[in-house]
Amino acid sequence: MQVSIIAALPMVKRVFLEKDMYAVVKTGGKQYRVVAGQTLRVEKLDAEVGASLELPEVLMVADGENIKVGAPFIEGGSVSATVKSHGRDDKVMIIKFRRRKHHMKRQGHRQYFTELEITGITA
Repeated sequence: MQVSIIAALPMVKRVFLEKDMYAVVKTGGKQYRVVAGQTLRVEKLDAEVGASLELPEVLMVADGENIKVGAPFIEGGSVSATVKSHGRDDKVMIIKFRRRKHHMKRQGHRQYFTELEITGITA
């Protein structure tokens, strides 16, 4: 009995299908593959909640078999997004320990993020 991979995945997770139009954008020093309607967390951006913004650093756009790759960015390409929320990630604990020296240092870090909803892709 064959089970479809798409049917086996939970509904919460968005599945990237080859027929969907997607783009690879760069923001906050990282690259993300995005699809219209997707929600993702990126490094903190200076924008109000509910504001729409453009991500101009588009590295690649694919629409089915039609693929455009920039060098390094696609001219005239942009991804539009809406800011849903701002927040802080879970705490990451940093522990520095030196054995037999009575030395242990603990430190925590919480990274700020901005949650975006992708509204459109133009190439």
